[in-house]
Amino acid sequence: MSTDPTASAAPPFRRGRREAEQAAAASRRTRGWLAFLRDVVVIIVIAVLVSFLVKTFVVRSFFIPSASMEDTLIIDDRILVDELTPNWTGYSRGDVVVFRDPGGWLEPMPQPEHSPFEAAVDWVLSLVGLSASDSDDHLVKRIIGLPGDHVVCCNALGQVSLNGVPVDELDYLKLPPGDTEASEDPFDVTVPDGSLWVMGDNRDRSRDSRYNTDQPGGGFVPLDNVVGKVFLRTWPFDRFGGIDGHHEVFAGVPEPEGATD
Repeated sequence: MSTDPTASAAPPFRRGRREAEQAAAASRRTRGWLAFLRDVVVIIVIAVLVSFLVKTFVVRSFFIPSASMEDTLIIDDRILVDELTPNWTGYSRGDVVVFRDPGGWLEPMPQPEHSPFEAAVDWVLSLVGLSASDSDDHLVKRIIGLPGDHVVCCNALGQVSLNGVPVDELDYLKLPPGDTEASEDPFDVTVPDGSLWVMGDNRDRSRDSRYNTDQPGGGFVPLDNVVGKVFLRTWPFDRFGGIDGHHEVFAGVPEPEGATD
């Protein structure tokens, strides 16, 4: 007497096909995860590369460490600097610029100790422009004199004169009540080629070109040291906005003698 095979006793060829289908499904899932991880890595690499290129050639972030540019910029303001446009248009009198120390303007500062992990994180963040740990190695001032300009202070009204024409800076200067002098210290300089004469808006608390004439650069900032022009204040949010170059103040200044187009 014979008996029928049970339902679980599938023929060998059916079991083999089922196992093959299961293996193929598992392989597809594995390939799907690997493809997903690959795409994530590619996106991250592209994002880092783009951020690096933007920071290096287009826009850079800094924070303000001192009061020398008050009230235009105050301590801990975060700013964006345009590195690209000035390469085409050049700089103008009144532009607020960030530049590397020409030598001797900043006193040496002790470097805080960081663990290897903290240093690595800061390096990565600075690479993509999210950290501005080098802000203490840079300065921010307003351009007063361009190459060739004859800059003198002060006339009877306490104003700076550029190429013989006085300029009224009171709209953006921070001075003690009742004081209208653009500088407590007189000066008479001609800006050499390839350099700038810069001053802080907080005139009585700015260690700018006036106070560095005894340094090797004579108080002038080489154009090669300029990172770019400050164009936006991004933090804090209640101070968000563009940076005014007050170019109208300098509109009547003639080009220096001997200047060429």
